[in-house]
Amino acid sequence: MTAANSSAEFTLPLPYHADRRSPIRWVLSHSLNKWPLWLLILVGAVGNAGFLAIVQTIIGQAFNAVMAQPPALQLLLRYALIIAACSVGRGLLQFGRNFGAELLAQKVERDVRNELYVSLLGKSMTFHSLQPVGDTMARATNDVREVNFMFSPGFNLVIGSLNFLIMPLIVAPRYHPSLVITPILFIIAYIFALREYLSTLGPITDRVRGSFGQLNTRLAEALEGIETVKGSAQEQAEVDLFEANVRRYRDAAVRQGDVEARFLPLLLLSTALAGGLFHALLLYSQGLLTVGDVVGYFGILLMLDFPTFTSLWAYSQISLGLAGARRILELINRETDLDQNIAGYQGPMTGAVEFRDVCFAYNDDDCMLQNVSFSVKPGQTVAIVGQTGSGKTSLARLINRTYDASSGQVLVDGIDVRDWNLEALRRNISIIEQDIFLFSRSLAENIAFGKPDASMDEVLQAARAAQADEFARSFEEGYQTVIGERGVTLSGGQRQRVALARAFLTDPRILILDDSTSAIDSATEDKIQRAIFTAARGRTTFIITHRLSQIRWADLILVLRKGRLIAMGTHEDLLRTSEAYRRIFSE
Repeated sequence: MTAANSSAEFTLPLPYHADRRSPIRWVLSHSLNKWPLWLLILVGAVGNAGFLAIVQTIIGQAFNAVMAQPPALQLLLRYALIIAACSVGRGLLQFGRNFGAELLAQKVERDVRNELYVSLLGKSMTFHSLQPVGDTMARATNDVREVNFMFSPGFNLVIGSLNFLIMPLIVAPRYHPSLVITPILFIIAYIFALREYLSTLGPITDRVRGSFGQLNTRLAEALEGIETVKGSAQEQAEVDLFEANVRRYRDAAVRQGDVEARFLPLLLLSTALAGGLFHALLLYSQGLLTVGDVVGYFGILLMLDFPTFTSLWAYSQISLGLAGARRILELINRETDLDQNIAGYQGPMTGAVEFRDVCFAYNDDDCMLQNVSFSVKPGQTVAIVGQTGSGKTSLARLINRTYDASSGQVLVDGIDVRDWNLEALRRNISIIEQDIFLFSRSLAENIAFGKPDASMDEVLQAARAAQADEFARSFEEGYQTVIGERGVTLSGGQRQRVALARAFLTDPRILILDDSTSAIDSATEDKIQRAIFTAARGRTTFIITHRLSQIRWADLILVLRKGRLIAMGTHEDLLRTSEAYRRIFSE
């Protein structure tokens, strides 16, 4: 599956194709298209190891030059210049390798963040309702960062260290063919030990990343509900719950450290160095090697310490990165029933709405709506009433495909909403909820959120229609006043008037007001009612409310009870014929 053809509620064209069949394929598909950086890393790694092998060999020859009688001073000077040149070359190549690896890591992180963000925007509300925000944030921040670290320093050091393993195999035979035995035996033992190490470490790093997600989820919930926590004096209880999650994360991290502490290649390295030195001295005693050869060979063996020590944490970083990639990919691949339907109907909308035997349930839970059928003509005002939990909001969310009906049909202008182009459908429908979400931006930007190219005159006109102009101008910076996150610097009534202005500005064909005037005080209620009445003219309006003043002038009233449509008609008709409707106003 690629980023371009995945089913989603919303998609953007991405400049790359990601193979999502496995975490390894996915990570590599994000990096292989940046092959010049891989080439830079590889050249830097090979060159760095090659120059060091030359330096170790020259040092051995320098020992022979020193022990000569008389010492070969000119030869020593030449050796010193070669070592200096190799060191400069190593520095340049190592800089290129590190720079290439870091640039590759940052580019991959950018692409992964983009793909994840676009994917999250494209998920349905069912997904977002069930997926904890804290865990999503952990995946979008720390797990993505772990993917970065997997490349730099992870892959960077692994590629570099692999060349340090190869060089002893190439250089050792030049001293004596049998001296290649030690590096060969070490590499074989190293591979088996590393394989066992990684198979043990993999599940542990998965637990580390998973427990961090749980920790972050609890933190996000506590902060989101901080008013409830403080109002109920439950600070200590929340601290205890948080500490339990911290302990779970700590235990997983300690277990990872325990496995890393038992890293067997460290013991293998010591054994290899001792065995190799003994072998070289044995050949020296037989007159097959010089002192310089022994020194040079031992220097070559010392190159094995770099892959041994770096693999202790470089492979751990790769394992953590793969665990993070697995969690990110699981989120991206999570299926959603909604799709953008780019080829769907995009014609003008008049606002006719029809429900045909509609049932709706979240996943496999009990149905929130059962066998709902009604028809609304363009421009009519519909009031939806019923007790809490009767399915009023769920019904409204089916119109703009926030959710899809489990069975039956929802039609707008006679066309099934599934056959509409999703953007075209939602562009013509505005929903104002009871819990208004405002962004930490200026008032003007919040009002123009659904129409970013709106002029200031249009923003002012919408604000006046929503009775928001007066309080907006009371601020020192007027419409340029930046409000806090979620609009915390505004009162409930002010937030809802800003949301009304936002809806008026987009001029939708269908307007849905989900108890949107509940926080408006009685002093401004009449003004808001007139604004809503004006806004309802010429467009289909659905009002979810318990306010009799709003219900009375509706053209059609739908009475819901336990997910069923038990009555519908005008206010006068229902007062005569529906006991459930009368009971709503008597409670």
